[in-house]
Amino acid sequence: MTAAASVFDELKCTTRDGTRLYGRHYKARAKSTRRPVLCLAGLTRNSRDFNDIAPALSQHAETPRDVYTVDMRGRGLSDHDADWRNYAIPVEMHDVIDFMTMLGLNDCGIIGTSRGGLITHVLAAAQPTRIGAVVLNDIGPVIEFDGLVRIAGYVGRVPLPKSWDDAARAVLSLAKRDFPGLTERDAEVFARQLFNEKNGRPVSGYDPKLSKCLSLLDGPIPELWPQFEGLKRVPLMVVRGANSDLLSVKTVDEMRRRHPNFRSIEVPGEGHAPLLRDASTIEAIVAFFAETDAIAKRAAA
Repeated sequence: MTAAASVFDELKCTTRDGTRLYGRHYKARAKSTRRPVLCLAGLTRNSRDFNDIAPALSQHAETPRDVYTVDMRGRGLSDHDADWRNYAIPVEMHDVIDFMTMLGLNDCGIIGTSRGGLITHVLAAAQPTRIGAVVLNDIGPVIEFDGLVRIAGYVGRVPLPKSWDDAARAVLSLAKRDFPGLTERDAEVFARQLFNEKNGRPVSGYDPKLSKCLSLLDGPIPELWPQFEGLKRVPLMVVRGANSDLLSVKTVDEMRRRHPNFRSIEVPGEGHAPLLRDASTIEAIVAFFAETDAIAKRAAA
């Protein structure tokens, strides 16, 4: 794992309720009519999670395309919301729609990691023409309870590290079970993704009030098979971490059974969610979007 030398333009979007969102535009290395890709991060994550896959797509020698990322409200460099109840998937879906509208994105490719994939499910049901192809990163219509308990146990509860060295050590400690191959250098890069920086020190990369939207007292999260129906009209690829406790093999198999244009890969040695940094995973995603370009071109002919 290495940090990518990424070049991007920064974007700002004001949503319908006045929340300011931060985004990035990784421009295709050459003028491209290929389907653009929008990357949506996980619950506490942000645009920095796509520091490798975004330039791999935008700068590809044969199939370059524009790539966009967005920090959801309360994450990364976007505004926090004064009302934690707005950290909800329907609200975040409308934020994505506002962001896509600002950029004129329709029939777009989407990479949805974890929470970003749940938003993609709902978006496919609400405004299906927004989506042309989807990569779901370690997420599906069924969320395993053990994984949800693990996430609820750390969101908003992990003490802030005092230095970047402390941040890297904390990452190694938290990730060693599900990402056993993570090196010290990997942890340093990972820490820079997770945390924002202020006065040279790490600060929270998300609003701690996000923990309030993860109450387990309301029971398990409803299954999203009805929303999954909206994804059946577009090519779908699922990336699963071999050590994932959030997306089961059983759910992936059921998604395959229900979807007419489905493929999946499993990333060895990684848990929830795969980092989208290794060459094999990046190559598979690049190839998937290239194939969906060809499908769209034939359909338009």
